[in-house]
Amino acid sequence: MEKLQEAGATIQRLSEDMPQAVGNFMAFIAAAEQPGALEEKTKHLMLLSLAVAFQCSWCIAVHVKDCVDAKATKEEMLEAAMMAVVMGGGPKLMYIDLVYEEMDKYFK
Repeated sequence: MEKLQEAGATIQRLSEDMPQAVGNFMAFIAAAEQPGALEEKTKHLMLLSLAVAFQCSWCIAVHVKDCVDAKATKEEMLEAAMMAVVMGGGPKLMYIDLVYEEMDKYFK
């Protein structure tokens, strides 16, 4: 199963077992991702960088998709991902492979 599908399935299962907690968390995410001082695309690029920094393959899949939906370019996504490498070095650099793997689903 692809990471994006796995993430969705996990959230769905947890929302059935803990509907209030997951509902509140998802509402917080939706509120935080709304455009404000930062535009939506910028926020998604930041989240992609954080996904690489935290080495979360499921998060990378989710945030690449969100970046694509927000009309981020491949170049913008790679530049954002590289900011995690600036702070985290070699281990973060290797997670760029997962960014490529997910981007390849949208860009050819």
